[in-house]
Amino acid sequence: MYTLKNKVQLIGNLGNAPEVKTIESGKKLARFSLATSESYRNAHGEKVKETTWHNLVAWGKVAELAEKYLTKGKEIAIEGKLINRSYTDKDGNKKYVTEVEVNELLLLGSKAEA
Repeated sequence: MYTLKNKVQLIGNLGNAPEVKTIESGKKLARFSLATSESYRNAHGEKVKETTWHNLVAWGKVAELAEKYLTKGKEIAIEGKLINRSYTDKDGNKKYVTEVEVNELLLLGSKAEA
């Protein structure tokens, strides 16, 4: 059970093509967003669809796969862990960010989409 302490699994659609950078060490970094949707019926019996956006980060081989295969709208499954970080913006305000660091990536959908 110790391996389940910080584990995230999501299935959704890409909001954009990954933004890929190569850092000084030569390692690749990919950033992209994923939309997950849930449907339910409210108190009035109306169907409601809620979409949640997740910020994803991938490093190394996973970033290379993201760069090569991921495009806007593509359906994927990911597994990773939550990362919290903070930074100070140009106006001196402290900002907090929660991201999912992806360590596994699975392409979903039909081959015809590719």
